[in-house]
Amino acid sequence: MSDRNPYGIDVSTANVARIYDFMLGGKDNFAVDRAAAEQILKAFPESRDGVRMNREFLGNVVRHLAAEQGVRQFVDIGAGLPTRKNVHEVAHAATPEARTVYVDNDPVVCVHGRALLANTPTVAMVEGDLRAPGEIWERAVGTGLIKPDEPVAVLLVAILHFLDDPYAEVAKLREMMAPGSFLVVTHLSMTERRAEDTDKMKDVYSRANSGVAPRTVEEIKRFFGDFELLDNDAFIAPNVLERMAILGWGGVGRKR
Repeated sequence: MSDRNPYGIDVSTANVARIYDFMLGGKDNFAVDRAAAEQILKAFPESRDGVRMNREFLGNVVRHLAAEQGVRQFVDIGAGLPTRKNVHEVAHAATPEARTVYVDNDPVVCVHGRALLANTPTVAMVEGDLRAPGEIWERAVGTGLIKPDEPVAVLLVAILHFLDDPYAEVAKLREMMAPGSFLVVTHLSMTERRAEDTDKMKDVYSRANSGVAPRTVEEIKRFFGDFELLDNDAFIAPNVLERMAILGWGGVGRKR
């Protein structure tokens, strides 16, 4: 992407979605995003692999939920910029009946996403903020793709660590989901072994469009409430989870 200022985009401040895009090898990023990503990589050289493993985890989970658990509707909150192997593409490969609603709070991302998805009738993109879960749910259902009385997979992938205290909002989402639904979370983790490096990463994000709040694995598991946690071995190799544990943790919970 050219570093000129297209469509009023702020190219002077690093953007977390564009940093993520750069880590994935995408082209929807600017010099300021690449500079921020390089600073993160200095503190955590594993970050690029971590982002890719996060994407692999997401794809494996969506494939499993669509093919093995019969899920036919997905709501991806904090979807960010369209990239390779999107949720709807993975879900469609497992079952053509799958319907996907992407949600993001960045209006530029939403405009871009709608343009790319214009000819895909089973996919929609809506603007919404996780801090207003009721509005997200209303807009997702309003697309006609999400039926609130049927099981749904709500995806909160690499988004919750950008919010200070989102437990109440996630609890509200869990409450609105029908029995048999699934909640998917990936999150930056926190460890005392890398406290200094974590502080450096937090400093980089503090100068971006959003700060970052890593949490312990136990704190991350709290987002699932009373949902039943599934065995992660179904989605990603245990040795990969162990290797990436220094950076983050992910899980899938089922609503009884």
